[in-house]
Amino acid sequence: MQQPSKPDLLRIENLTKVFHIRQGFSSRQFHAVDEATLSLKADKPEIFSVAGESGSGKTTLARMILGMEEPSTGILNYKGRSIARLSRREKRSWFFKEVQPVFQDPFATFSPLKRVDHYLYETVQNYGMAKRNQADSYINEVLAQVGLSLAEVKGRYPNELSGGQAQRVSIARSLITKPSLIVADEPVSMLDASLRMSIVNMFRQLKEEQQVSILYITHDLATAYYAADRIAVMLRGWIVEMGPVERVLGNPQHPYTQNLKNSIPDVDPDNGWDQKVNLADLEAEEYTRTGCKFAGRCPAVMDICRKKVPPNYIHDGRMVKCFLYEDEAEAIHEGASVVPQ
Repeated sequence: MQQPSKPDLLRIENLTKVFHIRQGFSSRQFHAVDEATLSLKADKPEIFSVAGESGSGKTTLARMILGMEEPSTGILNYKGRSIARLSRREKRSWFFKEVQPVFQDPFATFSPLKRVDHYLYETVQNYGMAKRNQADSYINEVLAQVGLSLAEVKGRYPNELSGGQAQRVSIARSLITKPSLIVADEPVSMLDASLRMSIVNMFRQLKEEQQVSILYITHDLATAYYAADRIAVMLRGWIVEMGPVERVLGNPQHPYTQNLKNSIPDVDPDNGWDQKVNLADLEAEEYTRTGCKFAGRCPAVMDICRKKVPPNYIHDGRMVKCFLYEDEAEAIHEGASVVPQ
């Protein structure tokens, strides 16, 4: 008898978040995330990167996945259960244990008035991860996974740690609950070049050794290329290209992805670690533009791009949202769940 397949670890389908902004006596709305679709398998841990410039919607997407923002429409399921429909008790006892965040600024994660080990003991206690007399041993074991020990951090305040140490403690805190998914929002952007690669290497090691999937939010294509198995490139709320990172960044098909890649000298883990994508200012008209949101900057723009929203096409082993591939690719029909793996 065939066993029923496991639900996806994370399943996002046509997910949308609409914000309303007041302008004098009127208001306008914009879609910070606009019908995003992606999935992560439960039985195949991976690092999935969501990349894009400032204002692309990637942090809003992360906040919805973490249960910090309510979606306006669409499906957002974790292990087959709707995150939005979880009760407060279910979130505390189950979801927040399973899905852990790592934020951009490790020093903002901790109060300057509390020792960092306080947070580690508190997390162990809140989620019942070890008996009181075994807490030290358990915390030391978790810290070892990020290259630290309890002796190094015990009794120390955040300002007594380096940026790299603080981020490692923050990651260790997220690992205490033995999560299946870590949502890391720009986790290396505040670290200098020499530390970025060590943190990214650590994520890769955690994926292999702890079998944890990582949603890696970043604007830095160099670290995304080095760390990720798959990548989704976001533009003003849309996912415009998605697939295996070697395909998407090695041979980008969407003009926006090509533009991002050309903004750094070389998408290579051995070069350009101190480089960042040249971010454009948030352009409100791109959120509200009729047709393709990239039409105003695209070197390959066509008349149709200014009139219609491009569908999602499957082309060369990835999803790409661009009319350039209308004649040679298969469109993903609305409601379909085709996502390149």
